[in-house]
Amino acid sequence: MAARRPAGAAAAPTRAAARNGRTRGGGGGSVRRAELLEIAAGMFARRGFTQTTVRDIADEAGILSGSLYHHFSSKEEMLDEILRDFLGRLHERFSEIEKEGEDPKEILDRLIAHSFTTIHETPEAVALYQNEADALSGQPGFEYVDQLGKKIEKIWLRTLTAGQKAGVFRGDVDINLTYRFIRDTVWCTVRWYRPRGKFRAEAVAEQYLRVLYGGLVTG
Repeated sequence: MAARRPAGAAAAPTRAAARNGRTRGGGGGSVRRAELLEIAAGMFARRGFTQTTVRDIADEAGILSGSLYHHFSSKEEMLDEILRDFLGRLHERFSEIEKEGEDPKEILDRLIAHSFTTIHETPEAVALYQNEADALSGQPGFEYVDQLGKKIEKIWLRTLTAGQKAGVFRGDVDINLTYRFIRDTVWCTVRWYRPRGKFRAEAVAEQYLRVLYGGLVTG
């Protein structure tokens, strides 16, 4: 899916915990669990998963380390829930875009636009994936990270290939390289994009597509 390089900043896994109901203590527990996931996602993205301890998360949340275990058995469980929700939702939405699209260019436009929207809405989850995906490859219990990443990649490759066959995209460029160029330039935006900054996600996507399709040189 994304370029896996260091990145950083803001939140979203709260929706995951509240929705999947994996709580220990009813509705209030669900809300608190979501808050803890949000805190953990931010710390994992900024510090790195291995450098962040359960005590660090608990301190940031203003609770004792033991209290964290009322909601999660380990920080690995927190990482799993954040990544599983993030990748699952991303794959689901990309799949919908591919099925709904009428032509390859439209699909590519929407894939790119949704990628920037995802960076805007869940920057910490994006950064966390970028930072940790390689290290998690092959780790027991995290096989889905590679599996979903490959499924997402295939959606983009199918779109680019279909565009070449239809004559919409240039036929003299390598599809795999083109995908990597797009993937890395889009997802590494999380390193500098700020949800409350000057540029909104929609504006960034528009500028990106303008350069992608029109190039930089005027003549």
